[in-house]
Amino acid sequence: MIERALEEIVKSKLHTGKAIVLLGARQVGKTTLLKMLFSASDEVLWLDGDEIDVQALFANISATRLKAIFGNKKIIVIDEAQRIKDIGLRMKLITDQIPEVQLVVTGSSSFELANKLNEPLTGRKWEYKMFPLSFAEMAVHHGLLEEKRLLAHRMVYGYYPDVVNNPGIEKEILKQLSNSYLYKDVLLLEQIKKPEGLIKLLQGLAYQVGNQVSYNELAQLTGLDAKTVEKYIEVLEQTFIVFRLGSFSRNLRSELKKSRKIYFYDNGIRNALIANLNQVELRTDIGALWENFMVSERMKYIQYSQKWLNTWYWRTKEQKEIDYIEEQDGVLSACEFKWNPEAKYKIPKLFLKTYKGSQFKMIHRDNFEDFLM
Repeated sequence: MIERALEEIVKSKLHTGKAIVLLGARQVGKTTLLKMLFSASDEVLWLDGDEIDVQALFANISATRLKAIFGNKKIIVIDEAQRIKDIGLRMKLITDQIPEVQLVVTGSSSFELANKLNEPLTGRKWEYKMFPLSFAEMAVHHGLLEEKRLLAHRMVYGYYPDVVNNPGIEKEILKQLSNSYLYKDVLLLEQIKKPEGLIKLLQGLAYQVGNQVSYNELAQLTGLDAKTVEKYIEVLEQTFIVFRLGSFSRNLRSELKKSRKIYFYDNGIRNALIANLNQVELRTDIGALWENFMVSERMKYIQYSQKWLNTWYWRTKEQKEIDYIEEQDGVLSACEFKWNPEAKYKIPKLFLKTYKGSQFKMIHRDNFEDFLM
């Protein structure tokens, strides 16, 4: 069994008087993680929010009836809790009125859970994001050398647990996963009025990985208006398919201030959407694959290590660009991602002159592990 980075974090928060909220796309391993933690205990009650009778159970529920349902169980797990109406109020009722119970919930749609959770559960929850397996988790599982040998494979097929655990049938699994993504967690939402436009948008974003994204250009490509494109991207972000990286701007008029790049949380999903699962040796988009892999893996590392920092990319009107920038404790660190260790790159002098004391590193396939672990 692959040990997940969140396992010890979740363990440390049990029975601290707050609910534990675990957010992440379907099939990233949220339920598996909780079963690893609680399978040996007979004090756990499991409830599936996708089940109609569970949804009905929480309608107009009282603390007295909940106590009767929970009985002597000490841990209550509600899977896919975003499917339950007014889940935030129901969770508040449990944490306030039944404090001896440890409540743990999972959700695959952050915007549904967040809109129904944040206000009722202010100060009453620990919230964590869970992603597909990470480079760091797999390096711990079977060794750094073995995982580095699989780098090219991961860049094509990604890190979904079902993909990693079933070598040889990755293409079939990715096809099913991408369909599940689109139809179960996105297209059934009321905000999505034109599903065919959403699919075109996903494909457009997949082709533009690593490039500055224009909502107007995407609107022309998909047949949607720019506002709808922005709304759909927000939904895709809040269902953990993509994430945005904004532009860094402070001192220069020439810096782009409102631009953004959009990345996929998983390379395999990105490649499945454009039906290109060729190996890296045959790819013309190897630069985009490498950049998406590095940025998405860094996001996992930041979340799991619970670091507090800001992230951007940098670009000027004169097309000077840096792939990735972080700021921690007032120090800027700039990175350029190159698949080929022999590639040449010089950090723009304008950036170094403007932001004195900044650190810089080119990250390639021979030196990347320190960036992700």
